[in-house]
Amino acid sequence: MLKIENLHAYYGKSHVLHGVNFDVAPGEIVALLGRNGSGRSTTAKAIMGLVECQGRIDWKGEAIQGKKAFEIAHQGLGYVPENREIFPKLTVHQNLQLGQKRSGKNGRWSFEDMFNMFPRLKEREHTEAGVLSGGEQQMLTLCRTLMGDPDLIIIDEPTEGLAPKIVELVGQFLQSLKTRGVSVLLIEQKLTIAMNISDRALVMGHGSIVFEGTPDELRANNYIRKEWLEV
Repeated sequence: MLKIENLHAYYGKSHVLHGVNFDVAPGEIVALLGRNGSGRSTTAKAIMGLVECQGRIDWKGEAIQGKKAFEIAHQGLGYVPENREIFPKLTVHQNLQLGQKRSGKNGRWSFEDMFNMFPRLKEREHTEAGVLSGGEQQMLTLCRTLMGDPDLIIIDEPTEGLAPKIVELVGQFLQSLKTRGVSVLLIEQKLTIAMNISDRALVMGHGSIVFEGTPDELRANNYIRKEWLEV
């Protein structure tokens, strides 16, 4: 479904990604792990056309590198950035409306689905998003992206700064995506949630993939965990 080959990315003259290769299959959850500064977020931005890059990014067999972010989104790729980027002066309901697919087709997700997954959003439906708690804003940005009916969703640090109870809800949310046939590229620092829900784990270090395998294989690889993940 998504295939990355020899991906290099730059911020000005700074060379951040160095020949990244990986793929995400239909209905698969792939965790992209690594320390801060390893290149995980840059990888997501490169896929979404938000940073200068070289190499090849194929989506459903078609090269998408060089396209604009909105064009990539319209092809079925969703992106939840680390900083959430909700519309603070709009209500929860209005934020979700903005995420809806505009093609005239009914997507696989409804307002009711969102409120069933996160009942707190239903309670806050007519509240301005800017006054929501951090956890509520994270729920909202996840759901708003889903309303665009993506086939693959890239989620950057969805549990950062959240209380354990909310982290558990986010984990359930991610697993529910798989049951609806949505692939997930999950960028995370919390190993527990990533290892519990992902089918495969990738570890990045210094802008390259240094490990690829199952969560069990990563658990058994003490060298990779100590060298590239543990602080």
